[in-house]
Amino acid sequence: MNYVNVIIDNKSNNTDRGYTYRCSGDIPVGSKVLVPFARSRNLREGYVISRVDEEDIEPSVRGKIREIASVDEDICLTEEMVRTAVWMRDRYLCRYIDAIKCFTPAGQKPVRNRAVPEESGDGQTEGEEKNLTSEQEAALNAICDSIRRGEHDRFLLHGVTGSGKTEVYIRAAEEALSTGKDVIVLVPEISLTGQITERFLEHFGEDSVEVLHSRLTGNERYRRWQRIRNGEVKIAVGARSAVFAPFRNPGLIILDEEHETTYKSDSTPKYDTAEVALKRLNDRDTKGVLVLGSATPSVVTYSRACEGIYRLLRLTRRYNDMKLPQAEIVDMRDELPQGNPSAISRRLYAEMKRCLESGRQVMLLLNRRGYSTFITCRQCGYVARCPECGLSLVYHKDRNALKCHYCGYTSPVPSGCPECGSEFIRFSGSGTEKLEEEIGGLFPDYRVERVDMDTTTRKGALKKMLRSFEKGDTQILIGTQIIAKGLDFRNVGLAGIISADVTLNIPDFRSPERAFQLITQAAGRAGRGDEPGKVIIQTYSPDSYAVKMAACQDYESFYSYEIKFREMMSYPPYSDMYSIVFTAEEQEAAQAGALKWYDMLMDMLEPEERDNVFRPQEAYMNRIRDTYRYSMVIKCPRGKRREYSAMIRRIKDEEKGSREKYNAVVDINPYSFA
Repeated sequence: MNYVNVIIDNKSNNTDRGYTYRCSGDIPVGSKVLVPFARSRNLREGYVISRVDEEDIEPSVRGKIREIASVDEDICLTEEMVRTAVWMRDRYLCRYIDAIKCFTPAGQKPVRNRAVPEESGDGQTEGEEKNLTSEQEAALNAICDSIRRGEHDRFLLHGVTGSGKTEVYIRAAEEALSTGKDVIVLVPEISLTGQITERFLEHFGEDSVEVLHSRLTGNERYRRWQRIRNGEVKIAVGARSAVFAPFRNPGLIILDEEHETTYKSDSTPKYDTAEVALKRLNDRDTKGVLVLGSATPSVVTYSRACEGIYRLLRLTRRYNDMKLPQAEIVDMRDELPQGNPSAISRRLYAEMKRCLESGRQVMLLLNRRGYSTFITCRQCGYVARCPECGLSLVYHKDRNALKCHYCGYTSPVPSGCPECGSEFIRFSGSGTEKLEEEIGGLFPDYRVERVDMDTTTRKGALKKMLRSFEKGDTQILIGTQIIAKGLDFRNVGLAGIISADVTLNIPDFRSPERAFQLITQAAGRAGRGDEPGKVIIQTYSPDSYAVKMAACQDYESFYSYEIKFREMMSYPPYSDMYSIVFTAEEQEAAQAGALKWYDMLMDMLEPEERDNVFRPQEAYMNRIRDTYRYSMVIKCPRGKRREYSAMIRRIKDEEKGSREKYNAVVDINPYSFA
């Protein structure tokens, strides 16, 4: 008789452990099974997580152990996937089942007649192959050398916009396939990176590539999972969840635009895609190569490259040797005194007019995010900031007060500017809809399209708008940050950043980094054809180092400045930031849960580390769908993540019974503290 530990597919925190069952045959680790559980008459689904030696079970207990009822022959994870799931449970403080189900097919099993594959191309490699530049050749040789050696390695491919990173990805994938390895290509958002997806489909053929995205039906998800699991395809392209593609032998994982926040999961388990990729590629059964690519790497990733954790590869020139677009900063503080109350500066208007009249197109970016409203002075550029954290304060309309979402500092809304005394102090910015209306009035003879969450909810709407712009039917494209990602239009002569301050002043320590990235990426949409492009950056903070260095595409200088600030404030990469959100139907229960965790942490920490825990406060969005929210931020010193996570895990375990009244969700290094 054999014995195994099974994780039950159950939502309760009280059952987050393995349960021992017996089985007459050899059931592999990773198998999906049906088992009797507790007093329920119904069988429950579960997953075999480990084998148990019979001698480790007390003889008096063996007869009481129940038997596995059946095994699902169609779903079995590899031992590498199970080990990665167990690692995720410890790394991200989630439940076993939440991590395991990342690897399972999200859809429903089709009826038993076999699904017929969709008609596709002949699977042959394209013949339209490009010559590589010397920089591309050097980068590719380094990556391929590691692939051929069959060792675990990791690279950061730092290439300016338009430098040909995709071609390096394709050649590296060819090398991995030639050695019998499988390939996963990750993109920030599948709907916005159709061009890289199309390149892989065209080059390797539709029979060799599966595209994974959120709009697949349940049957489609299940069928594609099975095709990957059975080895019928060797390449998977998709957004972050594709990192869990059930390949038996992953040898190359590529994260394009690695700096994008979408690679951090915002639902449980709150995983970091790059970390999961590294774990999968450095397992005892699989060794593979990770390639992170970006024109604007995250500060944390670049710091790891500087430390030698990643091998740094550079592409410093655009593929066609076209110069990067010329950028110009416009000081919006000068507009109002000159009689221009518009969101469009006089300089941007003139450049738009010139560009459109010459037959070229314009892209305008306004990253208006609802939660990031801040107070600014239109005369001197003053922004209200927290004196403790240095972050912009958020306006709370219901209290008519400014508040810091890190430490809880509050301040009344000033009636005038504290810096210059001006009365021109107001809440920032207009949104994309208002901008579309204004642009339509200024340029009535040209077609304008707006790309944001309001206009792209209908299926196919985004693709239709982008195709219209690519064909030249639309001359002006307005959008939020989504239009700055991975789009390659050859006729764009001008990119306009309407308000760099919107991103620059979000209440997060990463706001300068995000502003630099967004400006650089948006600027990179211009001048990708045969003619040079231009960029206009409008801001009330023209002296910001993030704005000035983005204008001249100087990443190294930006990084040098930013990393000193991070070190001084002990922000990542010099710490890990934990966000714990407590929710309950009753406000008192959420608050009581938060305060209890705070007190328990204070008791566990050494006195000199207690300042790393900020006292709980109402979350910015303190009530959602009749659920109250409190939050707590913890700054974990570098090198102590395992120790701090163990403390939080202990509190979670001790509070299992109490947490029927409230729920606590832990997020490590989140991209939002709202």
